[in-house]
Amino acid sequence: MEQADKTERVCGVCGQHLPAEALVPVSFVREPVAALIRADHPDWDSSHGFVCRADLNRYRSRYVEQMMEAERGELTDVEREVLAKIEKAELVTRNVDAEFDTRLSLGERVADRVATFGGSWRFIFVFGAVLVAWILLNVIVLVRRPPDPYPFILLNLVLSCLAAIQAPVIMMSQNRQESKDRVRSEHDYKVNLKAELEIRSLHEKMDHLMLKQWQRLLEIQEMQLDLMRELSDREPGVSPTERTVPNGNS
Repeated sequence: MEQADKTERVCGVCGQHLPAEALVPVSFVREPVAALIRADHPDWDSSHGFVCRADLNRYRSRYVEQMMEAERGELTDVEREVLAKIEKAELVTRNVDAEFDTRLSLGERVADRVATFGGSWRFIFVFGAVLVAWILLNVIVLVRRPPDPYPFILLNLVLSCLAAIQAPVIMMSQNRQESKDRVRSEHDYKVNLKAELEIRSLHEKMDHLMLKQWQRLLEIQEMQLDLMRELSDREPGVSPTERTVPNGNS
């Protein structure tokens, strides 16, 4: 029980007691995000505090939203949905085709099948064979009493009815395909936008970490210089004018 208490820390934003691995030190929080936290929580310790990942993601999302509003103006519903995904650390990618196909009605499925069959070589060969058989039947086989003699008025009527029915069915399938393409393009925009924001955030994090690391290296170098000065002051028989300060890189 005492060991669990030692590994727990308090989030300076929500006040919850959480394990140390679930919290982020203030030194790892970028200054623009830290400024937003301090604006809402002035008592938040800016040097030794902690913040939980949920609150950190929430303020990161707010910072990204302000940045996008400054660059693009008012955000759209799609962009706000992407920001919500970033705040909750959720994935944007999904199988759009599978989701779209599960919502198809019976009429839409029939329209797709008709459009697929009507736009294939199989339909051309089958329909051509039917036409040839109909013509041969009325010209050669039933030459005395043909049901549809030349110029095949009944055949023309059937073809006209078939074209009148097939055209709107194919248009329904095309309209559904356009809706599917629109959903797919919107999904691609969400994925690209989230990737762009995450990459930009990653660059800012790397710059922040490099700056912190550089500051720590400078502090370590100053401590080394101080230690070398103390050691040189303790060396016997060396005059102050002969003492040299070694380089911190040696």
